[in-house]
Formats: sequence, C-alpha cells, structure tokens
Amino acid sequence: MAEEQLDLLGLPKPKSKKVREKREVVVIKSAVDAQKFHLEKLMRNPDKEVFIPERKVETKQYRTPDFVRNVMGSSAGAGSGEFHVYRQLRKKENVRMKMMEEEAEKERLDREFRERVEATKKAAEERTAKKREKRKKKKQNMKQKLKKNKLSAPETERASSSESDSEEGADATGGEEEGRSKEDSAPGVNAEPDVESS
Repeated sequence: MAEEQLDLLGLPKPKSKKVREKREVVVIKSAVDAQKFHLEKLMRNPDKEVFIPERKVETKQYRTPDFVRNVMGSSAGAGSGEFHVYRQLRKKENVRMKMMEEEAEKERLDREFRERVEATKKAAEERTAKKREKRKKKKQNMKQKLKKNKLSAPETERASSSESDSEEGADATGGEEEGRSKEDSAPGVNAEPDVESS
C-alpha cells in the first residue's frame, strides 16, 4: 500500500482533488439576480450554519483627556519652539470640542427620535382605543336590536295570527262584529291590558 501512494520518483502522490459537481454559469445582471443566487447557494446545504455578522460597535476617534498640559504663559518673548507646542495644544482642543459637539448633537437627535416614536405610539394607541370603543358600542347596539327583535317577534307573530284569524272569521261569518269578537277572544292576546284596581 505504501508503494501505491508513492509516484515513480518515490515522492508521495498528491492527494486527489474532490470532484465537484458542475453547475451552470449564472450571469448576474441585477440586484435581484444576485440575491436569488445567494439564496440558492444557501439552500443547497440547509444544514450549514449561516454567518451573520454582528453590528459594528462605534470606535471612538482620537480621545483626548479633558485636562490640558503645557499651559501657555502670557509672557512675551516665547521661543520659536513654543509655536509647535501651541499648535499641538490647539489641535487637541479643537478635536475635543468637535467630539463634544458631535456627542451633544447625537444625543439631541436620539432624544428627538424617542419623542417622535412615543408621540406616534401614543397617537396610534388613542386611535385604536377610540375605534375599540366604537366597535364595542356598535356591538352593544346590535345586541340590543337583536333582543328587541326577539322580544317583539312573538308579539308580531301573535298579532299577525290574530289578524289572519279575524279576517278568516269575518269572511266566514260575513260580519265584522263577529270577527272582532273572535279577535278579542283569541288566547294570549288582549286588546286592553288587565289593570288591577286596588
């Protein structure tokens, strides 16, 4: 076996390359094609973990301390080397002031954004509550109408049945008075409600 792994010169044979399946060449013409290609590539091996990069943390630029060294005096006759020290100090101070202004601006924008989001949420909640109340009221009105209809339905049925009875009686006897007497004597229907005198 050891001889099989060596070539003619006695050197080890190079490992055989894995045979890859040939895929058709995809020409990407637009962003949609690129996205489609990436999705197909991901779906070829769904068991493989997908690397999702984390959001970059802001790196702070050149951070200068708040204290200032090499304070310049106001005496006349400073040497030529002092100019460079002054220039360095001025540069550091300008960078520090710029960073302070940027942080203040960022805080202001964040605060405004939070206020806008809260105002939007509050307005949406108010609209939702108002619509919810409207739906509740409508639902209650529908329930009341249904109750009224259920309560009035037997009465209307009784009244309609008594009317049909009275018409039949009037037709059969030929007189209206007899029809009325039948209507009065219909069970469960009183022309005048009984009032108890006390």
